[in-house]
Amino acid sequence: MKKRPFLMALVTFGAIFILFVVFAALLGRCSGGGARFSMGEKVGVVEITGVLTSSQEINEQLVAFRDDNSIKAIVLRVDSPGGGVAPSQEIHDQIARVAKVKPVVVSMGSVAASGGYYVSLPAARILANPGTITGSIGVIMEVTNIEELFRKVGVKSQVVKSGEHKDIGSPLRGMSDSDRRILQGVIDDVYEQFVDAVAEARQMAPAKVKVLADGRIFTGRQAVTVGLVDELGSLYDAATVAGQLAGIKGEPKLVYPPKKKARLVDYLVSETLHNLRRGLGSEAVGGAQFLWSE
Repeated sequence: MKKRPFLMALVTFGAIFILFVVFAALLGRCSGGGARFSMGEKVGVVEITGVLTSSQEINEQLVAFRDDNSIKAIVLRVDSPGGGVAPSQEIHDQIARVAKVKPVVVSMGSVAASGGYYVSLPAARILANPGTITGSIGVIMEVTNIEELFRKVGVKSQVVKSGEHKDIGSPLRGMSDSDRRILQGVIDDVYEQFVDAVAEARQMAPAKVKVLADGRIFTGRQAVTVGLVDELGSLYDAATVAGQLAGIKGEPKLVYPPKKKARLVDYLVSETLHNLRRGLGSEAVGGAQFLWSE
């Protein structure tokens, strides 16, 4: 059979090129999260950081780790002062669903207060550093009034509304007694939801929870003493606990979700909103909040 050196060289080059592409793709997948392609049994790490204004990305990461058979347990690294009530509750509920499938352990960082504590509740174990700031069980709603400022600069607001309370919480008028009663009723109801969640997760009587739930903060060491946290430990201690609960032998490999590439426009929008909220005296979206403010 007559040899065709050019054809053989072309086939060889093509095979090498395909192998290179496959290797580059595998390398790209494992480089984003740090250990996605590592050998051994793995523990996924989901980071819950900053003010909680949305649950989407965190919940997507939780579901991805739940459905990944190579991930045997999940550690939540919580470093958040809380945020909006609804995002906190959505994250809490998704963690509760995931915890029915795989062990979930919380590692508290510098701050895991208010909503940051709320999202930690469904975990099988909660670990905190001795100096972690946690607790702040409660609800807050801040309404800024700029009516006097507008009066000084000669600006007057005209409002047309369908009912007495349609503009409740407006910064352009004072709060009436009936407004305050309505808003207090909302806060009280959401507060009871928080208390019930703590009572169920920590196996405490609601009356005992309310003694601790006046908005006060605790150090990690204090939180262990009063029963809000299970034990003291670092992220790697939490990973060890998660590995033990999952039956992993030896040191588990930590896996992080692939990091999304940040776009300049997203950064600029995020920074603008951040600075605007700071200027208005609030780091989170308006409304009732599970939020600890320094």
